[in-house]
Amino acid sequence: MNIIAHIESLYPSKFGVPRQAGLVEAPARVVFEPEYRVAEAVRGLEEFDYVWLIWQFHMVEGGFRPTVRPPRLGGNRRLGVFATRSPFRPNPIGLSSVRLLGIDFEPQLGPVLRVSGADLVDGTPILDIKPYLPYADSHPEARGGFANDAPLPVLTAVADPDGVLANMPSDLHNALEETLLHDPRPHYQHDPERVYTMPFADREVSFRVEDGKVIIVKKC
Repeated sequence: MNIIAHIESLYPSKFGVPRQAGLVEAPARVVFEPEYRVAEAVRGLEEFDYVWLIWQFHMVEGGFRPTVRPPRLGGNRRLGVFATRSPFRPNPIGLSSVRLLGIDFEPQLGPVLRVSGADLVDGTPILDIKPYLPYADSHPEARGGFANDAPLPVLTAVADPDGVLANMPSDLHNALEETLLHDPRPHYQHDPERVYTMPFADREVSFRVEDGKVIIVKKC
């Protein structure tokens, strides 16, 4: 397998990354490796609204596990790894459908894909890119097992009483708010006094959760 690109996303670490693609409309960029910075290689891709990113779980330790505890089930039930999207697979390969916002052609980087909705850590290696075909790739009537319905935001509001995020650009602010409302905390942690720190874009955001509300906390 050849790594053809890396993603530049708002999530420097695994903590806070959306649990599935498309849950958070966070902007990202796909930057090709030097040998693949060829304009002809993306000719016609601009005609598609979505693309598949095939990528590598490069931060996973532990290797193959035949059964796993999906976070969606609260970590209380074991399922076969092939019935989940867990990273603990024989081959650490991920698959994400993301919205293609546009293609920029930069002098040093060649074609750069602007995408939205990626669930990838910043720097994740991309193994391949394929166009999303609605007639073949969309099956809205299909059963979805334990994850049949898209998870809705589980928290109700984000409060920033100290104005920590006052200077954040609006698009990043919206992406951060969506990320927090989906509750990035581990499912087994619900201490209202605990302060969590999540790397996001070029800053760290500290927060706690009380009565269903996310409260941004100023770091001391």
